[in-house]
Amino acid sequence: MVDYPQMLHTVLDALNARELADFYRHLLNLKYRPGDEPAGAEDDPDWLVLVDDAGVRKLAFQRVDELTPTTWPRPDVPMQLHVDFTVPSFEELQRQRARAESLGATILLDRTDNQDEPLYVFADPAGHPFCIFVA
Repeated sequence: MVDYPQMLHTVLDALNARELADFYRHLLNLKYRPGDEPAGAEDDPDWLVLVDDAGVRKLAFQRVDELTPTTWPRPDVPMQLHVDFTVPSFEELQRQRARAESLGATILLDRTDNQDEPLYVFADPAGHPFCIFVA
């Protein structure tokens, strides 16, 4: 029998871990791991974890002192990593676009005219790219 590593969660670097965690918490309807909830005005954590309703870890956020956002689609600073999210319909894609933007995302690419796989590529508030598309 061979044991394999199991994925625990994906970690995103951020200048402000709380701000980026809150963005994804609202975007994906996740919650903080017990003990990671905001602690008041002095709250500046180095590490936070978001979980789903069953308590399964989904995303983690690590505070860094320096972060160079991607310049994608220009090749100067590549994506290095991005996360894909799917929705069931074009109408839901439009609803999620509006939600993402209201939470602080910016659109990097609008490919909604593609009949096979309409999508948006966004940058989160820290500059990390992510996609939402119809699957």
